[in-house]
Amino acid sequence: MMTTDEWKEALNRVAKEGKISVLARFFKTGKGEYGEGDIFIGVMVPDNRKVAKSAYNTDEYTISSMLASPIHEHRLSALLCLVERYRRAKDRSARSDIASFYLKHASAINNWDLVDLSAPYIIGQELLAGNDPTPKLCKSRNLWAQRIAIVSTLTPIRAGDFTTALRNITALLRHNHDLIQKANGWMLREIGKKDISTLRNFLNRFAGEMPRTTLRYAIERMEEQEKSTYMGMKRKI
Repeated sequence: MMTTDEWKEALNRVAKEGKISVLARFFKTGKGEYGEGDIFIGVMVPDNRKVAKSAYNTDEYTISSMLASPIHEHRLSALLCLVERYRRAKDRSARSDIASFYLKHASAINNWDLVDLSAPYIIGQELLAGNDPTPKLCKSRNLWAQRIAIVSTLTPIRAGDFTTALRNITALLRHNHDLIQKANGWMLREIGKKDISTLRNFLNRFAGEMPRTTLRYAIERMEEQEKSTYMGMKRKI
């Protein structure tokens, strides 16, 4: 079982100083950007995942300490640890407890990679199990809580269940932030991979009023003529 200091040291050993500035730019840490003030130490995701797996059986106090860190990779490692704990949990009660812990610390999940690398594998699995916390997340004023609500639906989508995804996308369809617009379009594209008629039906209803970014993401895999048709619907409003 790792202590907080041991966990941080394990991440320091795989950190690459040359990646710090690259990551800081990529995750928009400049003044006024969505990741303003976030701190990076240069750990890439595959290396972080290995460290997180070795820490999966640590106590919740240590995980909470990592989630409270100002360093991005510390928070990501804690979330990847929770994903691993959820995967290994032996019963529904244990998985539910992990999901509750995850949501209790949602304020630490404050960039898109932190959401995307954790939400489908914890909250998404909860959706499959019939536990749906996403209506409350959709209503949150927090951008990242809203992205959790959208991206977590990737898991039921891949299982062939689009109900929650379409409901959440509709609820946040006119969101003004591109990270929600992109997430909505991404989930719609994933629906289209499973059932193109469901995607077409949704676009026939909403293409004219959804943000252009969402529409472009949603139709990315379509033939050019069909793309033009839907983009034309957008231009008419």
